[in-house]
Amino acid sequence: MKLLAKDESLCIGCGECEAVCSKTYFKEISPEKSCIRVGDQKIQVCTQCGECIDVCSVAAISRDKNGVVRINKKLCVGCFMCVGFCPELAMKMHGDLLEPFKCIACGQCAKICPTHAIHISEEA
Repeated sequence: MKLLAKDESLCIGCGECEAVCSKTYFKEISPEKSCIRVGDQKIQVCTQCGECIDVCSVAAISRDKNGVVRINKKLCVGCFMCVGFCPELAMKMHGDLLEPFKCIACGQCAKICPTHAIHISEEA
């Protein structure tokens, strides 16, 4: 399974990861619409733990064939329970959106990170 791994000691807080994430995911540069968040060199990113799958009452969250946790926007009712239960604070919400959003392990943040504080890791 492809995961985003982090080494917070290398993070310089430049925000490049947030910018590329929102640009990739939402086609606009907006830190509030980034699936990854950086503050005080703390990196919030989804670990694909699956806790959100268990709390979703409408089964809108599941794992794809690669093990990445995904939200089916057609099934999601926008209750945001997954946001409240995420142990990594990686399930996000924004006032412009009717449903939560999260990292899909695309790796764009890892590619752009100048210090390699974020990188792709393969987990069995």
